[in-house]
Amino acid sequence: MATEKTARVWALKDFDVGRSLGRGKFGSVFLARERESKFVVALKVLFKNQLEKHNLETQLRREIEIQYHLRHPNILRLFGYFHDSTRVYIVLEYAGRGCVYDLLKKEKKFESPRAASYVKQLADALHYCHQKRVIHRDIKPENLLVTMDDKIKLADFGWSVHSPSSRRSTVCGTLDYICPEMLENRVHNYAADNWSIGVLLYEFLHGEPPFMMEGQMDTIERIRKAAYEFPPDMPKGACDVVAKLLRLEGSERLPLPDVIAHPWIVEESSKYVGGEKEATVKE
Repeated sequence: MATEKTARVWALKDFDVGRSLGRGKFGSVFLARERESKFVVALKVLFKNQLEKHNLETQLRREIEIQYHLRHPNILRLFGYFHDSTRVYIVLEYAGRGCVYDLLKKEKKFESPRAASYVKQLADALHYCHQKRVIHRDIKPENLLVTMDDKIKLADFGWSVHSPSSRRSTVCGTLDYICPEMLENRVHNYAADNWSIGVLLYEFLHGEPPFMMEGQMDTIERIRKAAYEFPPDMPKGACDVVAKLLRLEGSERLPLPDVIAHPWIVEESSKYVGGEKEATVKE
């Protein structure tokens, strides 16, 4: 791939475009290969008229600017972008196993070692983001991609913000994973992401988020009160992590380095062999 030093300007003719990897509201993602280097990437194609219609140009520019400058093994790389008269093309790292949402849909829930490993990787990626003064604000299974060797890649920085003051008040994200302070239009900071990790760990082990109800207003009410129950089969150590993350006050939520170092996370994640095990089975 072209590096920052070469400042390569791409065009669509520089890529062999293959199968669709997914379709979104404003465009699609395709498997592609840069012709010169033979490097395989994911090519996100967005339609300019849709971006303009929904006033998303500024948000897209911010997303590209933030993700392009992040360098972490558990954050999806954004290599660059280009555009023509009708479309914007974003060149992204390819994660071969798709998104965690699809894996969860297929497998219903994860065993403890896998859940702990995914949470540990995500917490490390988010801790790096927070050190760079970036709040993701839309942590959910759809925005977590998985490589062939089972490495988590945090993606979709569309709601992210580079926030030197670390205090924001915009409501964004997806309801099941959104923290109480954002739900109530209160000022929020990095701790919004910590809450979402607690929701995810619960969902990984149980198969559905802790506050999910049939009615949207019921879900909102449960989030506002942090009202949830642990299923009887959830490991005690996992319950401890979740309980320390799903605190109403952001300042009381477990810091991300403490999530990574939590005894249950350390012990269970050490048992997980991930993609290597799956590859062996397939052979």
